[in-house]
Amino acid sequence: MSAAAVETLAGASAAASAAPGNVRVRPRVVDTVVREASAGMIGVPRDEVSVEVAEWGGDLAVRVTARLPIPDLADTEAIRAETPILVRARDLQAALAAEFARLTGREIRRVSFTVAGAVVPERKRVR
Repeated sequence: MSAAAVETLAGASAAASAAPGNVRVRPRVVDTVVREASAGMIGVPRDEVSVEVAEWGGDLAVRVTARLPIPDLADTEAIRAETPILVRARDLQAALAAEFARLTGREIRRVSFTVAGAVVPERKRVR
């Protein structure tokens, strides 16, 4: 693509964004985006993640509840190498806030993360 074509596209998108009107994103869409992002970052299926999104002072407040994946308790080396749960939860909390802000384009004022339990991923058999 030529530089002139890029400038034309950039000018067209700027003109389109200056058009009168508004954009509405339904709360259901934000809930779905937050649930999908949470499940992916935590490493669990999306149906095992519960989210609540609320307006808070013009920004968003998010509550996430999920079970954390942990190594098999019989694997002592993996357990020793694992980050402590509170540290993992704090790291996830910060990462989730940044990802939600990126995906929604909104300021995330608060992310409350509740660990509802633990889940040991099933080992797949190698044949």
